Amino acid sequence: MRDGRCLSGLLGALDEDEVGAFLDSLSPNALLALPWMFEVWALEHQRPPEGDWTTWIVLGGRGAGKTRAGAEWVRAQVEGARSTDAGRCRRVALVAETIEQAREVMVFGESGILACSPPDRRPEWQATRKRLVWENGAVAEIYSASNPESLRGPQFDCAWSDELAKWKQGQDAWDMLQFGLRLGEQPQQVVTTTPRRSKLLNGLLSEGRTVSTSAPTEANAANLAESFLEYVTEKYAGSRLGRQELQGEILSDVEGALWSFKALDGCRAAAPELDRIVVAVDPPVTGHAGSDECGIIVAGVLSEGPPQDWRAFVLEDASVRGSPQVWAERALAKVREYGADRLVAEVNQGGDLVETLVRSIDPLVPYRGVRATRGKAARAEPVAALYEQGRVAHCGGFSALEDQMCAMTVSGFAGKGSPDRLDALVWALNDLMIVPASAFLRPRVRGL
Repeated sequence: MRDGRCLSGLLGALDEDEVGAFLDSLSPNALLALPWMFEVWALEHQRPPEGDWTTWIVLGGRGAGKTRAGAEWVRAQVEGARSTDAGRCRRVALVAETIEQAREVMVFGESGILACSPPDRRPEWQATRKRLVWENGAVAEIYSASNPESLRGPQFDCAWSDELAKWKQGQDAWDMLQFGLRLGEQPQQVVTTTPRRSKLLNGLLSEGRTVSTSAPTEANAANLAESFLEYVTEKYAGSRLGRQELQGEILSDVEGALWSFKALDGCRAAAPELDRIVVAVDPPVTGHAGSDECGIIVAGVLSEGPPQDWRAFVLEDASVRGSPQVWAERALAKVREYGADRLVAEVNQGGDLVETLVRSIDPLVPYRGVRATRGKAARAEPVAALYEQGRVAHCGGFSALEDQMCAMTVSGFAGKGSPDRLDALVWALNDLMIVPASAFLRPRVRGL
């Protein structure tokens, strides 16, 4: 089903009677075979992409079905039409970080090769030789990436590498595997891994003969305990660990960035009763469909004691893409929702038109226009210092905002597009923390 649908999804759209009628329409043999027909049950990210590729990388959160995808791909390579018929491949390498992990996950795991194989196609496990042998003569041997030299010598026509991003000797093991992948007309390999910061993984993803599919943990919710999904989502959603382990995202810190993902994970907290709240807006240059987003950040401050003791809390990233009317209405709605004390808007691009637009919707809104006189990086540095001092907390996970923060370096923005969300954050914290502190600390000149 190359249109993105799978049988489980189609059945899920039917009521109980319709599902029963469908199953009753199947012959006894078809009914027995149905659980083993992965091609009709597979989720889209578990299906090999079409085209001429050498490496297929399956990225996904915990429980997203990566191991099942790898095991089923190996089955598809080695099995023929009948159990004794030859498949496309006969010599397979199964590589994990350790021999134990290869055996317990790739071979004997709940989604491993043995569990995925129907009784009449199940290969024999030969423990002393650390290999699986199919009735048609195909062989799959297990290897440890922690012992790259073990891959020197053997040769293969396909390979499955599991959790490559955590291999401690990843590059050496990968190189040895590539030299051995030399049998057949077109050797191919699949990599199944949770995304982690890895030079090897990033390099493979950039290669021209690599294809990839990805999915978050929740894509495989039908096969996971509901309590597990609820717990990990509530506990880790929005954090760097959650984005990596649940959403299947690759998060890499940019060299020289003013923020890091790890540091941002350490600044999450619930908001107390706040003394002031502002909504800050960084309007885009234009307002058509292809424009940059309008950064809209809601933040507040607890201003007890001297300014060096104040703490700010980022409450919401309400950024939106749309016309000036759309973002202005969104920003004013947040002012009302949070009972904000002020709307702060950068006016470099729109000048007085920004205030005119805002007041045409709400003439009485407390408003302050701000104009940038320094570059984005220079404006962001004092705000980054507040974070380093532990004086700013995020009340939730703001992934798009945090991506922009971790791409801002002292030399400028290293991400894609414009850092509109970050700009709005800078204006919000500038109004809440930096400007009041500057006024408080400014020395007074005595009259003569």
